[in-house]
Amino acid sequence: MTATATSPWYKHLWPWIIIGILTTSVCLSLTMVSIAVRNPDNLVNDNYYEAGKGINRSLDREMLAQALNLRASVHLDELTGEVELHLSGDSAPQRLELNLISPTQPDRDRKVKLLRVEGGRYVGQLDDKVEGRRFVELLGSEQDQVWRLFEEEKVEHGVALLLGDEALQGAEHQP
Repeated sequence: MTATATSPWYKHLWPWIIIGILTTSVCLSLTMVSIAVRNPDNLVNDNYYEAGKGINRSLDREMLAQALNLRASVHLDELTGEVELHLSGDSAPQRLELNLISPTQPDRDRKVKLLRVEGGRYVGQLDDKVEGRRFVELLGSEQDQVWRLFEEEKVEHGVALLLGDEALQGAEHQP
């Protein structure tokens, strides 16, 4: 059956093609809006001044770690979830905090409390498996001052993470 010029509009092909394109555009737009609403971007910081002050505090902590000649080797046991850390340098606090920070997904961040067991050896427990690119932050204290080792590492089980072996970034102009 062929539509003629005198037949109603809904019997022609082109109006349905145009309606289909418009309907598809509206559905895709609504889908994108729902995805954006359900997954907000948590990486935006609207208080730049406070963030800038925090960078200076962070550099002070990292420079203290550098002055104490701190180095750490971290081993993650995939089967048991045990975290073993060997710390060398001029600081030996009773406890350390190890943060494994995901650059893009805050829900994948992990925090581990480490307790000293002997010499420069610390142990803690991870609840689940951690893999991939992470910012690794180790926090400790020496004489009521907090020090920090911070590096970007690729976390793989069976491979030790070495902290304090890279040059301090961002402190080129510090005294």
